[in-house]
Amino acid sequence: MVDVRTAIERTGPSKRVEKVLSAAFVRTVTAPGKYFDGQGLFLKVDKSGAKRWVQRIMIRGKRTEIGMGNTSLVSLAEAREAALQNRKLARAGGDPLESKRASEALLTFEEASRKVHKIHEPTWRNKKHAAQFISTLETYTFARIGKLKVSEVNTADVLAVLQPIWLEKPETARRVRQRIGTVMKWAVANGWRQDNPADAIAQALPKQDKTQAHRKALPYDKVFEFLDALKTSYAGNATKLALELVILTASRSGEVRLAEWSEIDLDRAIWTRPAHRMKSKKEHRVPLSPRAVEVLSKAHKLGPGKGLVFPGTKYGKPLSDMTLSKLTKRLGYDVDVHGFRTSFKTWTQECTNTPRDVAEAALAHTVKDKAEAAYARSDFFEKRKILMDRWASFITTENGQLIGLPK
Repeated sequence: MVDVRTAIERTGPSKRVEKVLSAAFVRTVTAPGKYFDGQGLFLKVDKSGAKRWVQRIMIRGKRTEIGMGNTSLVSLAEAREAALQNRKLARAGGDPLESKRASEALLTFEEASRKVHKIHEPTWRNKKHAAQFISTLETYTFARIGKLKVSEVNTADVLAVLQPIWLEKPETARRVRQRIGTVMKWAVANGWRQDNPADAIAQALPKQDKTQAHRKALPYDKVFEFLDALKTSYAGNATKLALELVILTASRSGEVRLAEWSEIDLDRAIWTRPAHRMKSKKEHRVPLSPRAVEVLSKAHKLGPGKGLVFPGTKYGKPLSDMTLSKLTKRLGYDVDVHGFRTSFKTWTQECTNTPRDVAEAALAHTVKDKAEAAYARSDFFEKRKILMDRWASFITTENGQLIGLPK
């Protein structure tokens, strides 16, 4: 290989020339060799034609070579500037190689996001929440800022991510902003940056309409009609039974879809939901009305009687929430599955004299006031049993509103 030295070797030490390479030479040279410039910088051309910058430098008394990048990415001027900075750092007792390694080790925003996701994953209530954290970042941020070093992301980058969805998808946008902020706070804690750009853009974004849209609910006096349509539909038996149990027990969709036979005591007509599946993180007993027991007995005959009560089409997987929602819409009812809890609550308010605490316990709601919660030890099980029997009679019997009224 050709070893082309600086002008010092050609003209002598009295005529020292620090910079001899030119941008045109760097662009056109093809002969393999080392072509020296100033500050220990040289251009290395391989036999393959690849060209890269290298700096030969003394670091703490030891001669070292530092790779400085391919010429297609680093210009001659940039290489010279980097070489000068390295030399200054080395003369001050620093280590340019250590600084370079630290810079290269710094994570991109995508890498940092995945790291934060793994760190926080054990603390989320369920796998769905964990999956949503990373999936929203994958969908809305990685294409725009994923490849940027986490230290380089600025307010303009975050604004570019959020502006297209801020008004169109306000709830999603708020979650994306919050999750970007979580990643940035982690970067701040690691000393990689001083600020959180997700917090600094509040004034740059327009105000959102924060009026919450209520879940679409069916009037309680129409639930009998809905159940009648459900029973005569062509949906799968497991799907129909699951949706009916949701309504009979005023349960959340997930509480029914993830139910297991080990939780069900048909003889005692009690369904005991474990704490890890409850929003309140407390075990919850559900009194089963005669009709609910009948629904579960039918479901028992559809499968092996162990594991999931309502398995989906994929082995080991439960019915999806979308399956129940699609069935509801297919029956011609533009309501949410979750809205049947509202139907139940409204019925208790308008057609019964049920105390509020009992109705709230039937919905598995927690007492928000901490002082009150400290003294609220009863789960009102016996009172809830009477209430749920009346609700079942109301929604499964024609003109049930008359039967459902308390004496």
